Amino acid sequence: MIQILDWIADVCRVLTGVALVVITVIFGWLVFGRYVLNATPTWVEQVALLLVMTIAFLGAAVGVHDNTHLSVSLVRSAVPPRVRTILVICTDVLMAGFGALMLWFGARLTIFKWGSLIPLIQVPEGLRSLPLTIGGGLILLFSVGHLIRLYVGFDERNDSIE
Repeated sequence: MIQILDWIADVCRVLTGVALVVITVIFGWLVFGRYVLNATPTWVEQVALLLVMTIAFLGAAVGVHDNTHLSVSLVRSAVPPRVRTILVICTDVLMAGFGALMLWFGARLTIFKWGSLIPLIQVPEGLRSLPLTIGGGLILLFSVGHLIRLYVGFDERNDSIE
C-alpha cells in the first residue's frame, strides 16, 4: 500500500511539473504574441487558470503525503511522545475530513458546471473544479494512509513520533 501511495504522489509531482513548464511556455507565447505579433492569444489566461488549479491542488496533496505542508509543530514538539501521537492522529483525522469535504463539494461543483463551456477554449466549465475534487480525494487518501501507517507502527514522518 505504501508503494502505491508513493507512486500516486510521484505521478502528481510529474503532473505539476509538466503543468509548470506548460504555464511558463504559454505565458511566453502570450508575451511574444502581445508585444511582437501585436495579436494577443486570449486563450492563454483561461488555460493558465486551469493549470494553476492543477498545480495548487495536486501540490497540496503531495504536501500532505510528504508531510511538507504548512504546520505549526511547536506544541507537538513540547509535549510528551504519547500526547504527540494523539495530536498527530487528530491532525491526520482533520486532514482526512478536510479532504473528504473537498472531494464531496468539489465533485458536486464539477458535476453542476460540466454542462457549460469555458469561453475561448470551449472545454467543460467543470474542469475548473476537477483539480479541487481530485486534490481532495488525494488528501483524504494520503491522510488515511498516514493513519494506517501510524496504526501498524510504520510512520516515518520526522515530526510525528519520537
